[in-house]
Amino acid sequence: MTKLSVNINKIATLRNARGENNPDVLKMALLIEDCGADGITVHPRPDERHIKRSDVFRLKQHLRTEFNVEGYPSADFIAFMQEIRPHQITLVPDLPSALTSNAGFKLKDDFGFLQDAIKKLEPCASCISIFIDPMDFLNRDVAPIKNTGADRIELYTKAYADFPTCQETLGRYVDLAKRVSDLGMGVNAGHDLSLENLAPLLKAIPNIAEVSIGHALICDALVFGLKETVGRYLSLAHGI
Repeated sequence: MTKLSVNINKIATLRNARGENNPDVLKMALLIEDCGADGITVHPRPDERHIKRSDVFRLKQHLRTEFNVEGYPSADFIAFMQEIRPHQITLVPDLPSALTSNAGFKLKDDFGFLQDAIKKLEPCASCISIFIDPMDFLNRDVAPIKNTGADRIELYTKAYADFPTCQETLGRYVDLAKRVSDLGMGVNAGHDLSLENLAPLLKAIPNIAEVSIGHALICDALVFGLKETVGRYLSLAHGI
């Protein structure tokens, strides 16, 4: 069974548009948990254009499911995570100014930087996941991924989501997931996953431990309602 973690950044974006507290991010996160979601994901950025630091503190205090925090491993982010200590920390390579996560770690140039960051995060006792794009690892050694000290990778699924029927692209995801699993690491997946493309990915890679889905899920909730939407995604993730 694959767990569903709902990224609530878009809810915070809507809240921030009016400068008030409607919708209340914490109340919505708790409602999503009540709908059956296995976890909540946030990606706080320094400019607080969606999730704010105060949100992260409140969520940590009240969430009942897994709390996953994404971010670029800057010194400031590492210090923040040492204070928050979420269940899972997902490291992404995009700079804080990026509109959304748009790449995976290639490790050739940033291996030392990432290894050092993960070492500093060890006191958090969090599961550490790193964003990896399978399109960058065709015929490349995956040992450096394990050597970072990370517990899991998160498959950056944009290439798959752009061409979900392309068997060559999907094959690269299957290949990387297998090779990383053989190293004893877990596999997550996220970015542009939706009701249309989630099931084929999970069928091809049944050992995906967790998917993080935000934008498409919140958009679907405008049509189907939140409870129905979370239920539809859970049916696909849990194989119900």
